[in-house]
Amino acid sequence: MTGHSGPPGQPEQPQPGERDAAAADAGARKPRRRRVVLADPRGRGRVLRTIIEPEEQTSVGEKLIRDLITTQLRSAFLLGGGALAFLALLPLVFYFVPVLNDVQLVGVRLPWIVLGLFPFPMCYAVGYAYRRLAESHEQDFVNSVDR
Repeated sequence: MTGHSGPPGQPEQPQPGERDAAAADAGARKPRRRRVVLADPRGRGRVLRTIIEPEEQTSVGEKLIRDLITTQLRSAFLLGGGALAFLALLPLVFYFVPVLNDVQLVGVRLPWIVLGLFPFPMCYAVGYAYRRLAESHEQDFVNSVDR
């Protein structure tokens, strides 16, 4: 039997005794040191200052947080109120325009399709738009604190 311990086609693996000898030889030479950088050190001060400003609860920090909350609430009420108003107006449209009640798609009347299926994708779109706006408002807040 040969000293080959790996699968065919692979280079020979050293035996346990040979590994100890190789480790002793490597210990005689010092490996060259390498510097490992895990993150950019310039970004640390900016994040720390962003966190400290509102935590100190200065009048400026309180005003910035109050403005962020106001902006978030305004966005929520505008998008939510707009979606609610639109959904509330749909039955009125079908009531005042009776011609739409007779339209059929795939054997189902149009009011049932519009009122039964349309609100779900619309609510998803409103939620997606609100999330994007909220992230934008939060980024503006961080930028204003970061100055």
